[in-house]
Amino acid sequence: MASELPASVRSVDSPVDFLEECQALMGYRFANPDLLRGGLTHASGANTRLSSNERLEFLGDSILGLVACEELFRRFPEYQEGDLTKVKSVLVSRRTCARFAQEMGLERFLITGKGLSGRGVPLPSNMLADVYESLVAAIYLDGGLEAARSFIMKQLGPEITSVLENGEVGNSKSLLQQVGQRDFGQTPLYVLLDEKGPDHSKCFKIAAVIGPQTYPGAWGRNKKEAEQRAAMNALARVQGIPLPFDHG
Repeated sequence: MASELPASVRSVDSPVDFLEECQALMGYRFANPDLLRGGLTHASGANTRLSSNERLEFLGDSILGLVACEELFRRFPEYQEGDLTKVKSVLVSRRTCARFAQEMGLERFLITGKGLSGRGVPLPSNMLADVYESLVAAIYLDGGLEAARSFIMKQLGPEITSVLENGEVGNSKSLLQQVGQRDFGQTPLYVLLDEKGPDHSKCFKIAAVIGPQTYPGAWGRNKKEAEQRAAMNALARVQGIPLPFDHG
């Protein structure tokens, strides 16, 4: 069946079956499937350069940046411009886009030329990044900004949480301290709610407390991680957005 063929043997004449499978994987159905086909077509597999996904990749890069910037601006009112820029640079990097494509399995649907077939090696990361950004643009052109935003946030939302949790940019505890002192005149405290596991591998549940308010707690593999997660839960509750970590 066409849907079982590796990406490297697809051609511009491939049947529509694999497009149906790709749409199901993406969680979006195109009104104009030609946009999807164009987004999946690498220059090596295109009849002309203009029919490849290069132009769509150019547009998708900007749409991805817009959605990321808007989400960060809304979610983190305490961040200065420099901090927002640092987070954005991680979120929309070529490496991150390639990983999104790989996690979704998009390489199975990429249309390439014969020169890339039968090599027995993974597709280059730049090709994976290109196809992800191209599909962002294809959805935008087909269904508008909200449709593109919905597609992007399926992976970008958890990625934002991961970036901040891992301390790659910013510090949730320091941000919560700013919020606590500015808005409540109080410095946040952290209380241990629960712990479980053997002594050599304990998990801890910690909650942030500002004045009389105890915010939803969060589990962590150590107290430092649990405190960072608890701070993120508290920031989310203050900002009125969904909690990033389960407090059960």
